[in-house]
Amino acid sequence: MAIFIGLITIVSYVFGRASGYGFSYAGLALIVSGIMSFASYYYSDLLILAISGARQIQEKDNPTLFRTVQNLCIGCGLPMPKIYVIEDTAPNAFATGRDPNHSVVCVTTGILEKLNKLELEGVIAHELSHIKNYDIRLQSIVVILVGVVTLLADWFMRSLWLGGRKSDREDKTGGFILIVGIVLAILSPVFATLIQLSISRKRELLADASGALLTRYPEGLASALLKISNDPEPLEAANNATAHLYIVNPFKGKDAKAMFSGLFNTHPPIEERIKLLRSM
Repeated sequence: MAIFIGLITIVSYVFGRASGYGFSYAGLALIVSGIMSFASYYYSDLLILAISGARQIQEKDNPTLFRTVQNLCIGCGLPMPKIYVIEDTAPNAFATGRDPNHSVVCVTTGILEKLNKLELEGVIAHELSHIKNYDIRLQSIVVILVGVVTLLADWFMRSLWLGGRKSDREDKTGGFILIVGIVLAILSPVFATLIQLSISRKRELLADASGALLTRYPEGLASALLKISNDPEPLEAANNATAHLYIVNPFKGKDAKAMFSGLFNTHPPIEERIKLLRSM
């Protein structure tokens, strides 16, 4: 998070100098992004669920799932989250919301059909750990920060086309600052995304460990991860904006041998996660 704030500060300064608007440029971008952030903080979960085609269910719709969530919530001291289901035969699950009192656990019908009781408990414990560890809030903040960087870069490039103020460009360092600004406009969204994905991978490993601690049975989650990752069916409801939320990358087969040592993966390698769980 400190690196993120540092990146935004540097980008704001360089873009402001290079465009000739100083910090007033960054200030306007931050005001707009702040309004967007407020809306995202309170309504991002509803948007995610709508995009995913999820529907809320009650206890009578799936008593087994409800009892599993209730028992694990009692075990970790969490309030009961809302439960949503996605009609998709690909097994997967995610958690969202802004805090434990406003949280959601969402599973696919495929995960309910293909996992046994202990495996399902492992998956639910993993998602509840995301809620307890406030990963759902952290991920929302990180997505907003990535959006701020992207917004700043986009506005800077547009200001060059429209023609910004000349005053800051005409000094001795003006040309250099302009070149640095263009390079940052191209690379800063990439850097921001890499930081986002790095945080996402670390929180997945933490949720694995916390989930295993909750169930006291790491093999249940390890077996579930193996089943979900080996299932060949991609999740149709997922997209690039929501992929990082799921317990396993929903785009099957696209991240197995990624370039740059998996820098652009939303999840740690399944083999690594299973190995760590089985070593507990």
